[in-house]
Amino acid sequence: MAKLTRVQFFAAIAPAVLFVRDEGSRMFPSLRMAQSLLESGGELHPWNNLGGIKVGGGKINAYWQGEAVIKGTWEYIDGKTITARAAFRAYKSIYHFYKDLDLLLATPRYERVRAAGTAERQAEMLYACGYATDPAYPAKLISLIKQYKLQAYDMTRYAPAPPTRNLQEASRVAVVHQGQLIGPGYLQNGTTWIPARLIGEALGAKIGWTGSQATVNGIERETLLSDSTGYIKVRDLAEVLDVKVEWDGLARAVLLGQ
Repeated sequence: MAKLTRVQFFAAIAPAVLFVRDEGSRMFPSLRMAQSLLESGGELHPWNNLGGIKVGGGKINAYWQGEAVIKGTWEYIDGKTITARAAFRAYKSIYHFYKDLDLLLATPRYERVRAAGTAERQAEMLYACGYATDPAYPAKLISLIKQYKLQAYDMTRYAPAPPTRNLQEASRVAVVHQGQLIGPGYLQNGTTWIPARLIGEALGAKIGWTGSQATVNGIERETLLSDSTGYIKVRDLAEVLDVKVEWDGLARAVLLGQ
């Protein structure tokens, strides 16, 4: 995949970064975005690994099911840069990657990272706890945070507010398309409802409103209205657009177009 501009790269990963932070991540968004840029070089690959996480012991979990790719890498060992090839984890989406990374950072080894009170201190603790071998790793991350003014993301929340009517008993789930998070879904009684305009337009659909029902490319779909937002069933949207839809029950995520 071709490199994106920095603006495009940050726009692509920001929804997942903020979504995961809203779910309780201890990582500062500014640090997380700088780390993703540094580790990936500003590219989004099909394997969605933005942090250089290796297969390691290979213990699968809700967000990583054992998929891997072999890639070239380098380590800083005894003052020398050593090149090699290694097995890196592959993920269904950027959302899955960040959730898996948080599982890694939740281990005792990274307690000082979680306890850090600033993004800059987290950068320092990532190196101190052994996440990276490059002594310049913290300085590089801090430089990227300042260069691209990423501190603004530390003050930002994921935009869509939870519904207050009709879906107030639902639990929020991630909706991803081709590896990127494109919005929230709300799981209620086994059905995932999505904000029709937000998700539909992200997939290129024309969304309309009849006064009581949302339409997708002119086709009426069953709709729940909450706070002036129309929610439709994700499978109804997928049917109109002929998009494959998959429910990842372990990660609690809807995968579209995978």
